[in-house]
Amino acid sequence: MSAPEIDKCFPQQVLDEIFPPDRADQFFEALFGDASEGAYDIALAYGGGADDRLHFEFRLKQRPGKCLACNLTHGLPEVFKRHPIIDITSIIRKIDSRLSNGKQCGAWTLGRTREINRSMHVVPLTVEMVPR
Repeated sequence: MSAPEIDKCFPQQVLDEIFPPDRADQFFEALFGDASEGAYDIALAYGGGADDRLHFEFRLKQRPGKCLACNLTHGLPEVFKRHPIIDITSIIRKIDSRLSNGKQCGAWTLGRTREINRSMHVVPLTVEMVPR
């Protein structure tokens, strides 16, 4: 399976099935007891594959009337790694189920939060592909 073929495995509709849009509300409900306290929505996006790596990112988009301050997002990689509602293990399993190139998901890493602009931050998720 070539890189363009792998890219076709991850359209936004599939990513929304892997990480449903309502998961942000569940996350903030668990953290604050009220989903409306959350400052951003969370979406999974695909950034392509190269060198036996798949590049995804959690996009944190500011909610109307809220502030997406750096202090709210920079510690998220550590939180996301462990939080049962984000459930990285399940996300990796679902990504793996989409692969049909003789590879499977191996190790994964969450990168540091990057500020794209005042209303969008991203947390990179890199997934290694290893032989099945």
